[in-house]
Amino acid sequence: MASTTDVLSNFIDGERAVFDGSTEPVLNPATGEVLTQAPVSSAEDVDRAVRAARRAFDGWSTTTPAVRAQALLALADLIEEHGEEIARMEALNAGKPIENVINDEVPVMADNLRFFAGAARCLEGRAAGEYMEGYTSFTRREAIGVIGQVTPWNYPLMMAIWKFGPAIAAGNTVVLKPAETTPMTTVLLAELAAEILPKGVLNVVIGPGRPTGEALITHPDVDMIALTGSVDTGKHFARSAADTLKRVHLELGGKAPVVVFDDVSLQSAMETIAGTGYYNAGQDCTAATRVLASSKVYDEVVSGLAAQAQGLVIGDTLSAQTTLGPVNSAKQRERVTGFLERRPAHAEIVTGGEAPEGPGFYVEPTVVAGLEQDDEMIQREIFGPVITVQQFSDEQQAIAWANATRYGLAASVWTRDVGRALRVSRALRFGCVSINDHIPLVSEMPHGGFKESGYGKDLSMYGVEDYTVVKHVMANLE
Repeated sequence: MASTTDVLSNFIDGERAVFDGSTEPVLNPATGEVLTQAPVSSAEDVDRAVRAARRAFDGWSTTTPAVRAQALLALADLIEEHGEEIARMEALNAGKPIENVINDEVPVMADNLRFFAGAARCLEGRAAGEYMEGYTSFTRREAIGVIGQVTPWNYPLMMAIWKFGPAIAAGNTVVLKPAETTPMTTVLLAELAAEILPKGVLNVVIGPGRPTGEALITHPDVDMIALTGSVDTGKHFARSAADTLKRVHLELGGKAPVVVFDDVSLQSAMETIAGTGYYNAGQDCTAATRVLASSKVYDEVVSGLAAQAQGLVIGDTLSAQTTLGPVNSAKQRERVTGFLERRPAHAEIVTGGEAPEGPGFYVEPTVVAGLEQDDEMIQREIFGPVITVQQFSDEQQAIAWANATRYGLAASVWTRDVGRALRVSRALRFGCVSINDHIPLVSEMPHGGFKESGYGKDLSMYGVEDYTVVKHVMANLE
């Protein structure tokens, strides 16, 4: 299995691929130390993986749904069996507190796979019928082909499962490129899957956006590309896909508004909002980092969030006491602290705001108050442990401000008034809206955005259907 001492390998056609090209270091973001070396895969490496996926497609796409389901169920069992190994690897390579991975992520990933296994057996078409005299018509949902997928560094293994799980369930084959800074658990996943899946069904190639990612998304024999990543990267995917009219599935950035009215229980609200705002060091496109508070409770919300931030423990990601890990890289830390350094004069850093001394890429959990709607920290995704707070005067203003960004992924509304909760949740132009909580995810429900947060759904039956194509079959009855 992949470890902190091996040089990582691509995984192509069911086995580790021989690689003699250049490599780059993979770091532990908590210390800055080198964990391993990873390939900078070339266009030739990507082509080898695509050809393996193409060879496997005819066989895999014609297996019964039961066979595909059994494979995914077996892989879910392996994820649980290797849970501690996965958690340690994610803690070291992705900077996650190990307890979060063990308690939150590993059970969810296994559940996701089990859902996709069930969904593989439930794909449906319109009932057969005679829509023209003398003819019977029916529809089929069929696998699209070879899927090129690119996953991010904030949830390396979970996002890989969200991507390849539904694609495999629907009968496709996959070439998956993990983020170059966090490839370790994805390689482990491929090694585990090789015990279950036929050769070529899941292939992993490692490397940066250029040359590796570019070779994948422009490959003429890739039928569909899927990304979890930034808005700018998503736009590049869409432009690149146009040349060959590939299908495109995009789950992109977010700037989730958290609308807090004055009738809510503030103590429980602050715990949940801070917990989901600072989880994973705020590196989550659904993170509860843009709080809009009613003027009647604004001061209490600011002080309550500051108290929650001050209670977080920064430290060793392998320690059970650590509740806040580092951001992904020195570059990401510079991005986050850059927002704070450029804050307008009317903004106030209530707590945090610094990069603590010592090794690793940590940023203190931060609350920024006094911001206005057009400020950079309101309009752009920070992607770090920074929660901003704005003050609104009434429901209409709250809705207008919440909707007034280019993002549309996730949002939440906090109120005891059922009518208001339903009005506001309907008015918010976001793909996932929670009431009196913030984005609790379940495998059965879709996850995806509006506006520049992308299109296509992860999770749910919709996520599986996105990896299928509809075919109409019409039979002459004479």
